[in-house]
Amino acid sequence: MTVRFGLLGAGRIGKVHAKAIGSNARAELVAVADAFEQAATDLSAAYGCEVRTIDEIESAGDIDAVIICTPTDTHADLIERFARAGKAIFCEKPIDLDVKRVEECLAVVSQTKATLMVGFNRRFDPHFAAVRKAIDDGAIGDVEMVTITSRDPGAPPAEYITRSGGIFRDMTIHDFDMARFLLGEEPVSVAAHASVLVDKKIGELGDYDSVSVILSTASGKQCVISNSRRATYGYDQRIEVHGSKGMVAAENQRAVSIEIANGNGYTRPPLHDFFMTRYTEAYANEIAAFIDGIATGTQAAPSGEDGLIALALADAALRSVKEGKTITV
Repeated sequence: MTVRFGLLGAGRIGKVHAKAIGSNARAELVAVADAFEQAATDLSAAYGCEVRTIDEIESAGDIDAVIICTPTDTHADLIERFARAGKAIFCEKPIDLDVKRVEECLAVVSQTKATLMVGFNRRFDPHFAAVRKAIDDGAIGDVEMVTITSRDPGAPPAEYITRSGGIFRDMTIHDFDMARFLLGEEPVSVAAHASVLVDKKIGELGDYDSVSVILSTASGKQCVISNSRRATYGYDQRIEVHGSKGMVAAENQRAVSIEIANGNGYTRPPLHDFFMTRYTEAYANEIAAFIDGIATGTQAAPSGEDGLIALALADAALRSVKEGKTITV
């Protein structure tokens, strides 16, 4: 079957998803909507789709599913609208910045029996998925400790910080989901530390740019997360899982994986510059999984519940920083 998509939001992440849809033979991008008309027009020209309003996409008979890439504070309302309209829904994280609002939204999804998938794309990265497979295959025995390093090449603009919900809800939330994905158990406690070391304007807005988090499960498994809004050497994305019989790790990726050795020593090409290129395959695999779920009628994953749990962990991390103590989840 071919799934016909409406894209809500033609910004940076919207373009990434448009590319993923365009590369999938089972998908067709029918229409795009954006509050900025020029952004929608440019994307429609690139992919041969129509520019429509959100209302038009909601009532359209030629659209089966929507991808929500609008600002975070619009996500929950749009999910509810399209759930009631009978469309399958893919929504970028987070569903909302408030746990109670997410719970209300998921109640509507449940009542309407809508398909909802949340955009934790890193589960679909081939390298990270291979780590999960090594765990499932028993290659390292029982998981004991997980280390996640995630550092952006530079801080976002101030106006983004004011709407993102802060570093824990915007950036670390991906790592909270990855921690659950790799630990195989739910975290029961969160201890976080945060500083402003990159841009004082971020601190003036009440946020942080450098954070460390320790998650613990009931059995004692641990995950350590390191985040920074500044990595001068590129987009730093690494994971390591230590187990009772060994260790498995996914290292940083480069556009070209070569190494040159000469009189100047050993050199390698730079890392990917940001998520748009580092996770190209992950985004394509994510959309393919969403289409599979629609075709088979199976439960979408990551689900709305996954989004809710990751947000709750983000809230706990922020509370840990504010109160200076470990928070029980």
